[in-house]
This record gives sequence, C-alpha cells and structure tokens, in this order.
Amino acid sequence: MIVVILFEGRRLPVRCYLCLKLRIMWQEKDNRLQATFRFRDFTEAFAFMTEVAFQAEKQNHHPNWSNVWNTVEIHLTTHDAGNIVTDRDRQLAQTIEQIYQKYRVH
Repeated sequence: MIVVILFEGRRLPVRCYLCLKLRIMWQEKDNRLQATFRFRDFTEAFAFMTEVAFQAEKQNHHPNWSNVWNTVEIHLTTHDAGNIVTDRDRQLAQTIEQIYQKYRVH
C-alpha cells in the first residue's frame, strides 16, 4: 500500500513498511494528517500534549486528538479550507515532530 507522508516539510509517497523502518510518523489519509505517538507513561504523554497545546495556540491552529494512557493520536485538517490538509497542518505537524523528539521512546 502506498501512503503520503510528511518528511522534512515535503509530501512523499512511500510504501507503509518504509514508514515504519524510517520511524516517520505522519500519514496523509482521508483529507487529514494523522499520527500516533507513544510515551513511557501518562504523565509524559500529558506533558507532550501541553507543549503541543501552547505551540498550537501560537499558530492559531488546533489539533483533533485523543489520549489513552501513554498514547496520543493526532489528526490535523484545516476546517476553514473545507477540511483538507493545508500548509497550516504541515507546519503544525513539523512543530509537533520537533516537540516529540525529546520524548521519543527508543
């Protein structure tokens, strides 16, 4: 299966197994960017969400997300543009990736 991923600010079509091998987290599917993030525990997941919330507020672009214990799922789409993926979503995704780097479970 081919998916479109966000990698260093560019959209690239790749096979899914390659996504896992490269540890790239964003996929574009159903007119949204989506990713799942895993952490050591709930506290770390919540800290990550708090940091993302501050950055999302600065960008005035807010994610749809859910959290269950050590897992955070994020879906990005631009509602003003008709619920499609725009550069605003890609920018927020890049910011989220940068935040996640310090939490990433190795």
